[in-house]
Amino acid sequence: MRIDDYALIGNFHSAALVSREGSIDWMCLPRFDSPACFAALLGNDDNGRWLLRPAEYVRVRRHYQVGTLVLETDYECEGGSVKVTDAMIPGAEVPTLIRSVRGTGGRVPMIMELVVRFDYGSIVPWVTSDAWGGMKAIAGPDTLRLSTTVYLLGENLKTYANFSIYEGETVPFVLTWTPSHSDTPRAVEEPEQVLDRTAAIWREWIGRCPYDGPYREAVHRSLITLKALTYERTGGLVAAPTTSLPETLGGERNWDYRYCWIRDATLTLYALLLAGYRDEARRWQEWLLRAVAGTPDQVNIMYGLRGERRLTEIEIPWLAGYEQSRPVRIGNAAHSQFQMDVFGELLGTFYMARVAGLTPARSWQMESLLADFIAAHWHEPDNGIWEVRGPRQHFTHSKVMAWLALHSAVRTAEKFGLEGPIEPWRSTAKAIHDEVCERGFDRQRGTFVQAYESKALDASLLMLSQVGFLPANDPRIVGTVEAIQKNLMSDGFVYRYSTEQTDDGLHGREGAFLPCTFWLADNLHMMGRTEEARKIFEGVLAVANDVGLLAEEYEPSLGRMVGNFPQAFSHVALVSSAFTLNRG
Repeated sequence: MRIDDYALIGNFHSAALVSREGSIDWMCLPRFDSPACFAALLGNDDNGRWLLRPAEYVRVRRHYQVGTLVLETDYECEGGSVKVTDAMIPGAEVPTLIRSVRGTGGRVPMIMELVVRFDYGSIVPWVTSDAWGGMKAIAGPDTLRLSTTVYLLGENLKTYANFSIYEGETVPFVLTWTPSHSDTPRAVEEPEQVLDRTAAIWREWIGRCPYDGPYREAVHRSLITLKALTYERTGGLVAAPTTSLPETLGGERNWDYRYCWIRDATLTLYALLLAGYRDEARRWQEWLLRAVAGTPDQVNIMYGLRGERRLTEIEIPWLAGYEQSRPVRIGNAAHSQFQMDVFGELLGTFYMARVAGLTPARSWQMESLLADFIAAHWHEPDNGIWEVRGPRQHFTHSKVMAWLALHSAVRTAEKFGLEGPIEPWRSTAKAIHDEVCERGFDRQRGTFVQAYESKALDASLLMLSQVGFLPANDPRIVGTVEAIQKNLMSDGFVYRYSTEQTDDGLHGREGAFLPCTFWLADNLHMMGRTEEARKIFEGVLAVANDVGLLAEEYEPSLGRMVGNFPQAFSHVALVSSAFTLNRG
């Protein structure tokens, strides 16, 4: 399956990817970052999957029920038709996934194949018949139970069911996870009613969004996706529910994104405020405050779902990788990098949150410490926004975000009457601004560059006007946008940087980065080139898959998405750009 052939279902604690062929090829339980029990996405069927579909079919179409994360897949077959409804149940006592098969015409032979492999496809469980009519798979800390009304057969370390569905009939399959030491959970009663309640939960939530612009469907789908990637117990949001989906097919640019990035957190907080979700924004802000608590020199760029700081990176040798893209990585070594831009994103977003009336206790104390830290360390090189694993550099974007951190601290103190070393902050912010304009700008070419003493371009420079460093119509910004369009753009999509000019410590190239393409649309709109901006924006919408989901990147030469999927950063950028374009 192509990456864009998958749909997402989730329950605010974890998520699963369902293919167009009716196979759940990736699911981690009970949390987003737990070891996968279905890992065929990164290996093969024997690494775990759950297939449910007609034995043969002519045509398949799928969609989410409007305003929900309840997936419906319609199969047309020679002798009839069938609908499979998939959903994970929010608020359930134990993690629960329901797959409901309903005959919509004639008679359709169906196949079900369940292959449970715990710990990323490496552990074959002990499978037995369950007391309440189904099967139980147990190994180590995990138990999965399947309940259904059809006969199950165990063979070759897999569980099968072959049955026929007639028009008007419904056959439910209910899969639950529990710790292996816990009591057997009660069977889910009336699965169809549970699915209806699940849809109602989603519709109530998205119904609170006030956006009614021309891209309403895409905005709603993006907001639902962001909500689905939120870990309800803490308010943290994972960058994606997957690991190691490659930025280059067959390459080594494969990362674990099942963690919470500070950058994603701040941009998501902003998008939630735009969309009117103050409660979610408040919980996100509270997660941020807890996560970064401590001394500023210990601030990570990413954290675990509960704020964990050690995200040790290892490689999984028994998984072949998506389309042979190795290695498969668990954990993320970039968690310990020094990325200066997160300080600007934190302080800039906290300023906006404070303007919106979100002012948690002790927030200003933390903001002041962060401002003092960046004032003392802004002159140092860092790893940059793109987490390069090459040498640290004086990245232009990083310096601009250091300026934003201090500029935001000054604005916050002055606007809200808070105490702090305002004049030293203001003076340092001016010094950073002057240095960036001197050392980060190539006068000969009329463009800002990726790093001091560099000739390379970088799409992160598209953020300069958005954070207020210079006006969008400043000749230096106009020149930068035009240089990026000329040198980092292909078929309407923007690449982050040239891997030939930037030493990022890795081999090969990567796809076009979708958030950067949205940033280009924002810049063009701010310059008054609105029709061109809409064309770019709608070009990205056109490559979303059939259920409206976006990965991290898109490869124009292949006409397919690459990178982890679905990607929160892409959907955050979509929401922000839609609001920007709607403002006129």
